[in-house]
Amino acid sequence: MMFLDQAARGRDNNFNLIRFLAAFAVLVSHAFPIALGEGAAEPLKALLGYSLGTVAVYVFFVISGFLIAASFHRAPSAAHFWQARALRILPCLVVSTVLIGLVMGPLVTTLAPGAYVADPATWTFLLHNILMALPQYTLPGVFETNPYPAVVGSIWTLIHEVSCYVMLFALGVLGLLRPRVFGAVLAAYAASWAVLGGLGIALPGKISQFHTLALPFLTGMGFYIWRDRIALSGWAVFGLLALAAALRFTPLHVFGFTLALAYATFWAAFRPRGLVRAFNRVGDYSYGLYLYAFPVQGLVVWLWGPMTPLGNVALAFPLTLLLSVLSWHWLEAPALKLRGRGPRPAGSGQPDPSARRSLLGGWLGGKRE
Repeated sequence: MMFLDQAARGRDNNFNLIRFLAAFAVLVSHAFPIALGEGAAEPLKALLGYSLGTVAVYVFFVISGFLIAASFHRAPSAAHFWQARALRILPCLVVSTVLIGLVMGPLVTTLAPGAYVADPATWTFLLHNILMALPQYTLPGVFETNPYPAVVGSIWTLIHEVSCYVMLFALGVLGLLRPRVFGAVLAAYAASWAVLGGLGIALPGKISQFHTLALPFLTGMGFYIWRDRIALSGWAVFGLLALAAALRFTPLHVFGFTLALAYATFWAAFRPRGLVRAFNRVGDYSYGLYLYAFPVQGLVVWLWGPMTPLGNVALAFPLTLLLSVLSWHWLEAPALKLRGRGPRPAGSGQPDPSARRSLLGGWLGGKRE
C-alpha cells in the first residue's frame, strides 16, 4: 500500500490537471448567474448543499494547504517564503486587474472615455482589487444591462487565501505544525464551529468566509503534516464519500464532506498515472483561468445578448483559456523564476526540524546558511 509521503516525492503528480478542472468548474458554476441573473440555481447545490463553484474552491484550498505547508517547512527564511507567495499571486492579479479596468472597461462602458477615466470608481477598482482586502466587483457603466452586472467575481477568495498563509506562518513560527501538536489546533478549530453553532452566533461576513475556507486549508495542512500515516486507497475514497453522505443532514456534514473531498483530491493527485500526467507538460493555467473567466463570461453576454449557461461556457471558455495560456507563459512562469533558491518537490523528505527557527530568524532579518 502506498502512503502519501511516498507518493508525494517528486513533481510527477496531477495537481496541475486538478486545479485546471477546478477552475473550469468555477467558470461553469458562474455561468448560471452571469447568463440568467442572481439567484439562478447552480449545479450540485440541491444534491450536495454546495454549488459546483464552492466544491472547486474547497479543492483549491485543500491543495493550497498541503503545498504551502510543504513550502513553509522547506523555506530557508521568512523572506523566501513570502517572496514565493507574492510572486505566485500578485503578477497575474495586477495585470488582469489593469487589463479589465483600463482596457476592457473603456471599450464596453456606456460612459464617454473621459467620464470613465475621471470616475473615482475606475481607480478604486484597481486599488481595491490589487490589494484584495476590499474587492470591488463593478466598473462604472460596464455590463449594466447584463443579467448579472458584476465585472469580476472570483477574486473574493484571494484575501482569504492570503489570510490562510498568515495563519499557517503564525502556527509554524509558534511550533504548532508538529504532528503531535497540530491535532490540538484542529480540535480547537472544530470546537469553534460547535460553539458558534450551539450559541447561534453568526460571524461578520468576511470573518465568516475566512472561518469557512480555513477548514479545507487546515485539512490540506493536516494531510501534509501526517502524510507518512495516510495511505492512498480507492476503497477509502468510497468509504469517506459514503460517510459524508451519511452525515448529509447533520451538523458534522461539513467536516465529513471536507475530509472526503480532501482525501479524494490527494488520491486523484498521486494515484492515477499514464496519459493524465501528460498535462504537466503544458503548464499551470488554473490561476489565469480563475481570474479571467468571470470578466470574459460577462463580456460574451454583453456582445451576444441573452444566452443559456451552456452557451456562455462555450463562448467564454476558449478566450479565457487563451488569456490563461498567455498569462502563464509570458507572466506567471517567468515571475516564478525570480524566486530565490527553488523549493524541492512538494512532499519530499521530512520536515526540517530547524524550519521554524530559521523562518523566525529570517522574519527578524536573519538568514540560514
